[in-house]
Amino acid sequence: MKVIDHLKRASGTLFSVEILPPLKGKSVQSIWDILDPIMEFNPSFIDVTYHREEYVYKKRENGLLEKFSIRKRPGTVGICSAIINKYKVDTVPHIICGGFSKEETENALIDLSFLGIDNVLLLRGDAIKSEAQFIPDANGHHYAINLVKQVVNMNRGIYVDDELHEVSPSNFCIGVAGYPEKHSEAPNMKSDLKYLKAKIDAGAEYIVTQMFYDNRKYIDFVNQCRETGITVPIIPGLKPITTKKQSITLPKTFSIDLPDDLLDEIEKCKTDKEVKEAGIEWCVQQSKELIQFGVPCLHYYTMGNGEITCSVARRVF
Repeated sequence: MKVIDHLKRASGTLFSVEILPPLKGKSVQSIWDILDPIMEFNPSFIDVTYHREEYVYKKRENGLLEKFSIRKRPGTVGICSAIINKYKVDTVPHIICGGFSKEETENALIDLSFLGIDNVLLLRGDAIKSEAQFIPDANGHHYAINLVKQVVNMNRGIYVDDELHEVSPSNFCIGVAGYPEKHSEAPNMKSDLKYLKAKIDAGAEYIVTQMFYDNRKYIDFVNQCRETGITVPIIPGLKPITTKKQSITLPKTFSIDLPDDLLDEIEKCKTDKEVKEAGIEWCVQQSKELIQFGVPCLHYYTMGNGEITCSVARRVF
C-alpha cells in the first residue's frame, strides 16, 4: 500500500520507523534484530536509507596514491524487498541524487517497480566527506525536485529513453524531506519553503521532517507550510538523544537547535545511561504532545538502535 493511502485511511496517529542498511559484510540478521521487537507496534511503513559511495586513497607499490570508490552500506533495494517478504510491511526506499546518473536512477526505480515497491522518498543527499559541497553526478540530478520530476514522468510512462514504445507506467507514491528549522544551505525559511512547495507542486505527496526537539518549531513549520499553500501531510521525524556526545554532534550534523530545558536535563546527567533515560522521556513527551496536535504519523529515526525506539513506543502507542 502507498504511504499516502495509509495516511488517508488512518483513524489516528500512525507509527513508522527509518532504519539504516547494515555495514558491508554484515548479514540481514542485523536488520531483523532491530525490527523484530519493533513489529510489536505495527509500523505502517519502514523507510530504508541509501548511502552513496565514498572515496579512499590507497598507496600503490610505486608510492603513488590510487583513488578507490567504496560503499559502506549497500543493499537498500534488497532490504526493502526482504522486509516486505518477512513482515508484510510496506517499505520506503530512499533515492538520492548523489552518485547516480539519470539512467541509473531509472534502472533502480524499475527494479523497485518489479519488486512491487510503490513508495520512494526522494532526497538530494549530502556531500561526501571528501567534498566541500555537494557535487552531482555528471549525468545525474542536482536537486531533489529533479528526482521528483523523473519519478512523476515514469508514473506517466515517460522514460529517459524517449524512443521506447508501448511502455508501462510506474505507480510510485513520492515523499520528500522538510526542515522545521530550515535546510542548512537555505538562506532563510521563506526560501526553503518556496523550494519545498515546488517539490509538492511537481508531484510529491507527503513530507517527512528532519528531526527536531522543540515541538513549537514543527507546529510553526506546519502553519507556515499551510500559509504557503502546501496541503499534503507533514510527518514529524523524531529521535531520542542517548549520549552527551549527541547533544553536540546532532545539532552540528543536522543544523538543529536543542531547547534549553533539554540541555539542562542532559547536563544534570552523570552517565550516558542517565542521558538515555532523559532523552527517552523527552521524546515520549514530544510524541504525546504531537499526537494531541493531530499529526498523521510519528516517524522515528532508529539510527541502528531499535531498542530505543521500542522504549518510546511502549509509552506512546
